[in-house]
Amino acid sequence: MADASHQDHNVARCHRQHFLVVAYGIQSHVNPAQHLARRLARIDSSILATLSVPVAAHRRMFPSAASADRETSDEAISYVPFSDGFDDGIKPTDAADRAHGLSTMFQSLSAIVSRLAAQGRPVTCIVSTMAMPSVLGVAREHGIPLAVYWTQPATVLAAYYHYFHGYSELIASHASDPDSEVSLPGLRPLRVRSLPSFVVDTTGSELSEMIVEAFRELFQYMDREQTKVLVSTFDGLEATALRAMQPYLQEVFAIGTMAGPPEARTHLFQLGNKGYTEWLGAQPERSVVYISFGSILTYSRQQMEEILQGMQECGRPYLWVVRKNGLEEEAENFLDDTMNHHQGMVVEWCDQLEVLSHPSVGCFVTHCGWNSTLEALAFGVPMVAAPNWSDQPTNAFLVEEEWGAGTRVNRNGEGVVAGEDLAKSVESVMGDCETAVEIREKANAMKETLRKVVAPGGPTEKSLQCFAKAMAASKEV
Repeated sequence: MADASHQDHNVARCHRQHFLVVAYGIQSHVNPAQHLARRLARIDSSILATLSVPVAAHRRMFPSAASADRETSDEAISYVPFSDGFDDGIKPTDAADRAHGLSTMFQSLSAIVSRLAAQGRPVTCIVSTMAMPSVLGVAREHGIPLAVYWTQPATVLAAYYHYFHGYSELIASHASDPDSEVSLPGLRPLRVRSLPSFVVDTTGSELSEMIVEAFRELFQYMDREQTKVLVSTFDGLEATALRAMQPYLQEVFAIGTMAGPPEARTHLFQLGNKGYTEWLGAQPERSVVYISFGSILTYSRQQMEEILQGMQECGRPYLWVVRKNGLEEEAENFLDDTMNHHQGMVVEWCDQLEVLSHPSVGCFVTHCGWNSTLEALAFGVPMVAAPNWSDQPTNAFLVEEEWGAGTRVNRNGEGVVAGEDLAKSVESVMGDCETAVEIREKANAMKETLRKVVAPGGPTEKSLQCFAKAMAASKEV
């Protein structure tokens, strides 16, 4: 009788929806993917969700795990690491390394899918963050529907779509002029400097070429398979871009921000001493300039000197995140010798949601990654956008020209933000002038808009539920 009951239980499990969410092992992908998996698991008790990230990232998420290959779980989801060929965390340096990594990743993820099926937890849908060629291959091999989790704005999704559907030559013909405008179907005209950097790169960068080819393969797959797309946005944020995609990608689900509550976030970097919390508490309301360029970009000594000069010029207290990993030796020496002698505080890492929600923070100087942009909007913090690459230029355009929730400061030919320009930009959002007051009002209005759409039972929750129902229906066909 016990055996029959156990068999019935396994049969029931086999008929459940099981989402395998696969993410790159970087901060900006891991947290949204983890939060998405948890949201999917909360839709219905019959839904299973598993998050899979590279071994190196898994080790940092679970440093006490006995084995890097060990599956673990929390109250909501399971975690299964995959190997990308670089389990020690060292990134590939050439084409041969990358080819090895793609092959290893394909084999590892394929084995995971087979193992989950053997355990009575067959994967019914793979959700991949952005362009992961190996994941496309795994979905094809196992005949599993794949959905794309687009962790950038819908405006960038539309720009890439049109780039790969007849507009690459038009964009290339304008790429050398940052102020030249390009018109794409359904979108406001975009200056070259506001387009995703990889499609307007004129340097012959191997990285840009590799990423463009990965996206090309993704969009070809999406065309062929009529892939469903989840986008971290909502109608009140990017109504124009979402409408622009309707004739081309009809199953786009706007599922809102994916920051998650602070206590549920994963940090791939050590928080260390959280003395910044006490320091923030000692500062006047809306007085602090928070500076962070995210988890990938690093600073040259020249850039650090310029930022310090800018902060001294505007005379406001600042909290500045400077990761030491990857810093040039001269920049690290400069950090050690001079940084904390002034009106600010420098930390290697912090809990960004905790900082942005603090009443003393009045401005966010940001690289304008999409996660950081959405988090600033969620707490009504006006931005000084200093975009560098990828989707960041487009995000900065949205912040400044679409929403009016901040201003953009441009980098010079060497990619450096000048201290004088930074000081002026900070004052333009924190000062007493009419423009600054208007920016702060619009940032606060965006906070209220986001609060409503992400509320339980709101449009973004319903959109995710519609996605889950659509995947369940496709499973039954």
